[in-house]
Amino acid sequence: MTTINTDVPPPDVPELVPARMVNEFTYCPRLFFLEWVESRFADNADTVEGTWRHKRVDQPAGRAPLPTDDGDDELKVARSLMLSSARLGVVAKCDVVEGDGGNRVIPVDTKKGKAPDIPEGAWEPERVQLCVQGLLLREAGYECDHGFLWFAGSRRRVRVDFDDTLVARTEELLGALRATASSDLAPPPLIDSPKCPRCSLVGLCLPDETNVLLARRDQPPRRLIPSDDAPHPLYVTEAGARVGKDHGRIVVSKKGEKLASVPLLDVSQLCLRGNVQVSTQLLTELFAREIPVCWFSSGGWFSGMAHGLPGKHVELRRRQVVVASQGGLTIARAAIVSKIRNSRTLLMRNARSRPDAAIAQLKTAAERAGTAESVATLLGIEGAAARTYFGAFPTMLREDLSGVGSPFAFENRNRRPPLDPVNCLLSYLYGLLTKELTVTAFAVGLDPYLGFYHRPRFGRPALALDLAEEFRPLIAESTTINLINNGEIRPSDFIVRAGGVTLTSDGRRKVLAAYERRLDTEVTHPVFGYAVSYRRTLEVQVRILAAHLIGELPDYVGFTTR
Repeated sequence: MTTINTDVPPPDVPELVPARMVNEFTYCPRLFFLEWVESRFADNADTVEGTWRHKRVDQPAGRAPLPTDDGDDELKVARSLMLSSARLGVVAKCDVVEGDGGNRVIPVDTKKGKAPDIPEGAWEPERVQLCVQGLLLREAGYECDHGFLWFAGSRRRVRVDFDDTLVARTEELLGALRATASSDLAPPPLIDSPKCPRCSLVGLCLPDETNVLLARRDQPPRRLIPSDDAPHPLYVTEAGARVGKDHGRIVVSKKGEKLASVPLLDVSQLCLRGNVQVSTQLLTELFAREIPVCWFSSGGWFSGMAHGLPGKHVELRRRQVVVASQGGLTIARAAIVSKIRNSRTLLMRNARSRPDAAIAQLKTAAERAGTAESVATLLGIEGAAARTYFGAFPTMLREDLSGVGSPFAFENRNRRPPLDPVNCLLSYLYGLLTKELTVTAFAVGLDPYLGFYHRPRFGRPALALDLAEEFRPLIAESTTINLINNGEIRPSDFIVRAGGVTLTSDGRRKVLAAYERRLDTEVTHPVFGYAVSYRRTLEVQVRILAAHLIGELPDYVGFTTR
């Protein structure tokens, strides 16, 4: 039996751990670490239903007098009874504690599902959690030798005896839990576990993906993460509009006229362009729901973001600072190699006539980038590759629209301001992609302004720009090509001002619609082999980077399409 050290707690581990976390640790040590140590949590149908099932028992009720020798004042029934023990190092809220005569009591713990058909009557995590409650009741002076698990799904109780074997196992797990909590690194994911598909943190944990990258799994990973979330960004581009909240909906209005009304449940981001007002009541609600608000200038530049409190994963940001101070060359190399390869693939797929010279030069550039010994060298290689790529870019556009004197003629990449419609589209879409990765990096717990390839600069989301590199060809440039070649965007959707080109309101709406369609497009992941949307792929890549920074993965693996 493991002895619990009650004298000197491990460093940075809170004195009392909730009994629910003992359940999580028994179920999966990695799940416990993510939830308790890193404070990461996500709801799914099971957690929401569990919260609903606990509504009644979470309301404190009933007296809970401490045991007395004469037994004059006995505990009858108490609900939501909080107990703790410094010796055990745990705290628990007992759903129900029933008196059994004298000082004898019986804890009853509510579970949402059905009782499993196994000899023990319940799975180990539930039995251990109930045993913790029994031990806490003993510490308080009560007599307690068994408890009940109430399974709401099957509407029956399962008795759990607190015998020596279960008590020893519970104390052993408590010791292991505190040792794990004091570690800097999360335990590795379970391998091929049937527990993973229904885990609410599967999209944060990435168990199969991590095991594949660590060579701990021979089979292709299961696609445990959803292809995409139902919520999508809401864009408000009407100058002078006001955005507010009305009974669970976002309402867009202008001069008293309602322009749109969208359920909050359907919104993942609120994106505002130019002179658009947003109410304090809506901001408060968005922050509570962890929905970011993104601002764009009238010209389409991503200029700022508002969010609730920053992520609690302090260790991840600390590691990010350390790696950035050391240069982060390996991460920068992986991103630029992926960008050049994706640019080459886009050319091979879309060029009207195969530009063999450019394709060969890009192949050589990718190989050189993979062995670059400094960021300065990498910048030079990437710049030369970009000139080669954009020199061949017109071959991917319709010949009748992109020739000399045509509305979508393209000579070279230019910006601030873009001097032609093609560059206008590219700049606008690059801004949207940077916004997407700024939001994602922030949500994962990274600092979007501290990068490894782009030099940090005041107000510049350097990390988001780093992450955007490999996706520029696949999302921004691909969307530009489709908009032009399919006739979705027309010369009338642009305005020329002092030599610079910008989009009209109708043009912006068309670009936003095409951009969102591209993010929803599914692609076969080149490493993991399952189909996943580009929107979800962005998140997976950011989480892979986070896992590398924290020390879980030895390398950052860039995304290259097949």
